[in-house]
Parts: sequence; C-alpha cells; structure tokens
Amino acid sequence: MKNLLKRVAMVLTGVAAMTIPAMSQVQVTPYSMYGYGIIGDRATSMQRQMGSVGYAMNSGRQINVMNPASYASIDSLTFLFDMGADVSMLWSKDGSAKSHATGGGLDYVTMQFPLHRSIGMSIGMLPYTSVGYAFGNDISHGAVENQGRGGITMAYLGIAGKVKGFSLGVNVSYNFGNIINDVYSYPSNSGQTLLEHVMQVRDWDINIGAQYTTRLSRDNSMTFGLTYTPKKSLHGKTWVTLQEMTQETLPDTVGFLKAKGNYETPQSFGAGVSFRHERTSRWQVEFDFTYQQWSKAKYSPVYNLKHPEVMVFQGMDFADRIKYAVGGEWVPKLRGNYAQRMAYRIGAYYCDDYLKIGSDRVREYGVTAGVGLHTPQDKTMINIGLEWKRRRAYPQELLGENYFNITVGVNFNELWFWQRKIR
Repeated sequence: MKNLLKRVAMVLTGVAAMTIPAMSQVQVTPYSMYGYGIIGDRATSMQRQMGSVGYAMNSGRQINVMNPASYASIDSLTFLFDMGADVSMLWSKDGSAKSHATGGGLDYVTMQFPLHRSIGMSIGMLPYTSVGYAFGNDISHGAVENQGRGGITMAYLGIAGKVKGFSLGVNVSYNFGNIINDVYSYPSNSGQTLLEHVMQVRDWDINIGAQYTTRLSRDNSMTFGLTYTPKKSLHGKTWVTLQEMTQETLPDTVGFLKAKGNYETPQSFGAGVSFRHERTSRWQVEFDFTYQQWSKAKYSPVYNLKHPEVMVFQGMDFADRIKYAVGGEWVPKLRGNYAQRMAYRIGAYYCDDYLKIGSDRVREYGVTAGVGLHTPQDKTMINIGLEWKRRRAYPQELLGENYFNITVGVNFNELWFWQRKIR
C-alpha cells in the first residue's frame, strides 16, 4: 500500500503540473455563446469512436468515467493512464455567408488503479463545458464583434466496489473555470467600447453509477448500466464590466450576481445496455440513452447595479437535453497477427441539446469510427478516431455547422502491482 500511494502521488503531481495550465480543448462554434457553452459527455477517445457510449461499458483495460461503477472491473495488478486530444474543423453556413474555423487541444487526462480485488479508484480531469467563438456584424453607424472563451473543467475522484455481477460507484468532482463573453462595439462617431460578462465557477458535484453483468453463456454476457446526477445550485459569481478602450480607464463593474440560487445544473439520468462476445474473437455493441432536465435549471439575468431595472446580461430558458447513442467494437482474432488484434470501432448518435435560442432548439447528430492500435508491449493502446457531426437550430436553421474531428488517445496499461520474487 505504501508503494501504491507513493506511485499515485508521484503521478498526480506530474499530471497536475503539466495539465492544469494546458487543458485547452476549444470548441469553435457561435452556439457556445449561450448558457454554459457546449456540454461534454465525459467520453474518452475510445468511447468517442463508438458514438460516445459508456453507461454499460466495464472493460478492465479502458477507463470509463461515464459510469463510475465500471472502476470495480479493473484487474488487481493493473494501473491505467489515459489521455486524449482532438482537432476540430468546422464549416458553417449562415444564409449565403460561409466560414471555416479550426480548434481543439488537450481533451482529458484520467487514471485508474485497484485498491482491492473488487474495489477500483479513478482520478482525472475532463471538460464539463467549453466555449470558443468569434464573429462580427455591421450595424447602423458602426460594427459589433462578439468573442468568447473558457469553460468549466471537471476534476474528479471516483471509487467503485463489486459483489458478484453487481457494481456500484460514485464520482465526486470539483468543477472550476471561467466563462468569458465579450461584446466589442465600434461606433462610427466615437471610440471602442468593451462590455464583458464573466462567470466564475468553483463548485462540487456528485455522480452515482451502477452496473449489473449477467453471463448468458460461456462466451456471451450482457451488462446493464445506470447513472444519476442530482440537480444543484452552482457556487461562484458572475459580473459584467464596461470599459472605454480608447481611454486609459479601468473597467467599471456595472452588474454583479452570486451564482448560488441563480444558476443551476440539472438532474441527469443515463442508461445503457451492452452485449459482449469473447472467445477466439471479441465484439461488443452498446446502446445508451441520456436525459438531462435542463428545463428546470435556472440561468438568471444580471441587472445594472445603479439602475436595477436595466438588464446588462440576459438570462436563458433551457430545454431538456436528450441523447441517443449506439456503438460497437470488433477484434477479429485475439491471438492473430497485428491487423487481426486491432480493435475496429464504429458508432452514431443523435441529440436534442439544452440550448434554446428564442423559439428555436439546437440539434446535433453524427457518425464516428476509429481503431485501437497495440504498442509492442501489447497492452498499451493508441486510439485514433474520426467523427463527422452536424449541428443546427430548428425549426429555423439559423446557423448550420458541419464538423470533422480527429481524436487521438493513448491508454497506458501497466502491471504496477506485480512484485517480482528474487531467488
């Protein structure tokens, strides 16, 4: 246990030093200017290749943050370390206007290790939301430019235990980050003005998961998974400043609001079922359903401190987020040549998002594919995936977006807990 704690502490120190300033996964969509930005699904690169499924996934060789109950399936001698990054290319069309943008960066860092034969633990950081956009418009007697950046990062610690085929787990997370929305105005008869809205989040959250695996035959098994996150009020603060950019003046705080009681995250449910076959070959398929009750979550406006009747930042009404996802993986021959031992993955998903823009909803859907490549040590795997995604509002399209994403993840699988005997 002493050696275990030393190794975990050493890795955590290195990971924190390298990744906290580097978590820079960026969405490049004007839709991220609304609410908290674009919501993440806590999926690793391997899971994104399968349509971002995971509620019923419990492989002992891959980390699955989507359902903390999966941590109990880790082998008692194994240490897992998984990190991923992506590149996102966007083509958008607003009426006759077309544009292209590129974003991406480090996506997540996670690790997992056993505490006992039937108890596993995981720790890491993932994006909860991300914001990134820049666009401008001409107006009467001037121009306006909108820019946004930031997001909320989830740093979590999870533990799970297993009894026979049933496992139960929990993630406790610390959510932190700043969301910054800037509006620059360029009147033709005066100087430049910046109106900046900042939301600072420093909050705790919890996610509970359960899985049950039943063996149908010697080679086939089925797993059912459930997750639950309670609704809660955010902790933090939000404020709005106004600054004349052409003068040497400090920003003037014109609006301020505490987050508690005014901004909330929703009650969320996840459910999945998977079927797995493993003998000379291995294949598995999974179907997931996600429901997040954003329509009951507050997102309040900010009013002018000197003139309480004047709104300086608009609140929002959200819609419930519903997502369907399906994915599969196939390894042709577990003891074959290199190509036969590769993991081939495919998936698809459809999502009615939580954002409402006036009377319009935001919808996205996509298809995914990828491969898992073994290193010479065989257990460590490099996951490379491709994703095409379409995002648009409806019934009015407003802005149509097409994404092409490239995801890369490295899943290190090491026997850290095997003690060699010296004779």
